[in-house]
Amino acid sequence: MGVKQKICSFIYYKVLGWKTKVTVPDHPKYIICCGPHTSNWDLFIGKLFYAAIGRKTQFMMKKEWFFWPLGPMFRAIGGIPVNRGRRNSLVDQMVDACNRSETFHLAITPEGTRKANPNWKKGFYHIAMKAGVPIVVIGIDYEKKLITCEKELIPSGDIEKDLREIKLYMKDFKGKIPQNFTIGDIG
Repeated sequence: MGVKQKICSFIYYKVLGWKTKVTVPDHPKYIICCGPHTSNWDLFIGKLFYAAIGRKTQFMMKKEWFFWPLGPMFRAIGGIPVNRGRRNSLVDQMVDACNRSETFHLAITPEGTRKANPNWKKGFYHIAMKAGVPIVVIGIDYEKKLITCEKELIPSGDIEKDLREIKLYMKDFKGKIPQNFTIGDIG
């Protein structure tokens, strides 16, 4: 266990009192679908969790934030600058980044906001499908102080069926602000 992992483990487990359930293997490449995303604290807790279990994650961020001195800092913690212009497909940008990398663990919150949103974004699914990588589903439960990483899904191409399965898995996790999370009407 490296120094960074020891420090993050100490903060995550001892100082903050969080727990983990992890059964999904650390594949070289996958998309992380994580939620509920109800607070800015989710990034901090999630990064601590991943470092504590000895894994690295990446996340997307507007390229405009990657100026000196913030750019090197954001890259160091896994930030990937993205061009959000209309002529640039974020899916294609992430598939290219995945294909260029030996390891690629991109964390995405499907709600796309910290407010209750029943219409989840589907970009994470399209990235996984197009890159041919699994989706690892991670649930953050503030009530139990537990992050669970026990579900893995290979995209079938039937996005509605797969998204329903992911939403049903996430429905019982309690975000920091529970009223800011919904799976919507899944029938």
